[in-house]
Amino acid sequence: MLTGGGYHHEFRFGSAQETAAFAAGLAPLLRAGDTILLQGGLGAGKTHFARSLIQAWLARAGLAEDVPSPTFTLVQTYCDGEAEIWHADLYRLTGPDEVTELGLEEAFGAAICLIEWPDRLKDLTPEGALTLRFAMTSVPGERMAVATSADRRWADVLAKGLGDV
Repeated sequence: MLTGGGYHHEFRFGSAQETAAFAAGLAPLLRAGDTILLQGGLGAGKTHFARSLIQAWLARAGLAEDVPSPTFTLVQTYCDGEAEIWHADLYRLTGPDEVTELGLEEAFGAAICLIEWPDRLKDLTPEGALTLRFAMTSVPGERMAVATSADRRWADVLAKGLGDV
């Protein structure tokens, strides 16, 4: 749904497979410079979404790779020969100065970036990023994701890749 200030839509996933399908539908539509901010508590589905998106994105190039959580390494990078994906978990960072040390500012313009715990970015948050806020629902195994962005382009991207948005 488009609002006066941008894009807002809620998705519900009845299983981990549905979350993975959502990520796989989005993967081929991403381009260098796209940033997806993954919000939500522990166990909400952020890493599962990121892992599924990265695996689908690599599979398009005939590549397969284990996609670990970057909780301890902070950043994992993947390349399909044409572009890079940076998957960052900022949970252990204390402020934006540490984000700068990781090189994320440069990656925002040159790579596809998936950022878990994006609140650590503060003023470094890229304009036009897509925010996906994951949460568990009261239904066992069900997750929801609320997608928002000030950039209305995301409405077109999600509609193209995911059908009825």
